[in-house]
Parts: sequence; structure tokens; C-alpha cells
Amino acid sequence: MSERGNVTIAEIGDALGISPATARRDLATLAEQRLITRTHGGASALGSGYELPLQYKIARQADAKTAIARAAAQLITPGETVGLNGGTTTTEVARTLGKSERFRRSEGEAGLTIVTNALNIGYELSVRSHVKIVVTGGVARRQSYELVGSLVAGTLSAFALDTVILGVDGLSAQYGATTLHEGEAEVSRHFGSVAKRTVVVADSTKLMKSTFARICRLDEIDVLVTDSPVPDSFAAELAAASVELVVAG
Repeated sequence: MSERGNVTIAEIGDALGISPATARRDLATLAEQRLITRTHGGASALGSGYELPLQYKIARQADAKTAIARAAAQLITPGETVGLNGGTTTTEVARTLGKSERFRRSEGEAGLTIVTNALNIGYELSVRSHVKIVVTGGVARRQSYELVGSLVAGTLSAFALDTVILGVDGLSAQYGATTLHEGEAEVSRHFGSVAKRTVVVADSTKLMKSTFARICRLDEIDVLVTDSPVPDSFAAELAAASVELVVAG
């Protein structure tokens, strides 16, 4: 549906081998969850600017995100303090860092400090004895499990991070790094302002695109980690902005 824009109940029945009544019930459920818009005789996809809840984005580009996470984790050295915003790609980065033997130390000694505004990342890493996890204050967004608002800025202003790893919804030469929600963009800007190095992790579907809220200019990014080679034109724009390109193997 996301590719075509709309679908009829008859088409759903033919494609999935289900009855029209079942198709109607399933569409009604999706509409209640605000994942589609019901139309007469079918449904239509929501606009590209609509933000899916995090749990529905997990399966998208899953292999790419895993590869990106492995490559991003290799950029981190033991003892660093790392900032992570929310999202499915940064969640994979957090999991990879949490599982890595490189950061393991003697019992009770942290080999890595992670500061995050993402409740799910904080929860997952809280059981890792070698990771010191710091969760910012803020107001929780149900869509992304991220904390936003002035309390986040207040927390981050007390820290000096070695590296921040940012997930984004778009990255282009004209608008730099962007995301769908202005509150999350503000948080990501605060992360960048207190970090010595900014790493953006984004799969190829997000490159050369922009979304509603700007995070930072392209030349404010130090490293881009993505899953496949980029077009020559975009590679040249990255080089002009002094952005190191890392393509996950």
C-alpha cells in the first residue's frame, strides 16, 4: 500500500486469500491504530510525513540497520562517553555496544558510558554491567519512546560527550540531517552541541531526502554510516562538507 498509495478490499482478498469481511476487520484495526486511512471500499496510505510508531518500524531495513550498527560500534573505543538518540537504528547500535566483548571490564567497572533520551535503550542497557547508562529527563513521546522538552537540554548541558550517534529520518546536502518531529530534532541538536564528534547512522532509504524538522547542517556531521554505496553526486557533497563516509560491509 505504501508504494501504490491505496488498495481495495477486493485486492486485499485476492492477494492474501481472505474474505472481504476479514479484510474489512483488519483495515478497521489498522485505521484505529492510525496506520492507514479508511476509504469507501478500501484504504489509503498515510502521507510520507506521517510518523509510524517505533514498534512498526523495527522490521524495515532490518538487515541494513544491523550492518550499520556493527560498523558504528567499531568507531567507539573503550572508555568513551557516547550519546544516543532514539530510533530503530540507534537501538541496534545500543544492542551491539551492549553485547560487545571489547567493552567488558572487571566486575562493577564500566567500559562504556551511554547517555540517551530513549527509554527503550535505557531499559535494554540497564542489565549490562559493563555499561554505565544515563537517561535524560524529559516528557515521553509514545510514538518513539523518546524523552523531549527542556528537561533534556538541562540534563545534557551538564555533560561533555566523546561521540554522539544520531538516527535521522532524512539526510541531504541542502537541509542536512532532519527528522519528523520538531521536539526530537531539538534534542538531537543538544546532543550534537555537547559532543566532540557527531556520527549519523542512516540506511540508504533516508539519504538525499529531507523531512520536516532540521537537526543540523551537513558540515556539522563528522561521520555518516550507511549500508550501501551512495551516488557519486552525493559522495561529492559529503566530501565537500568534510563528512567521512563509512559503508557497512
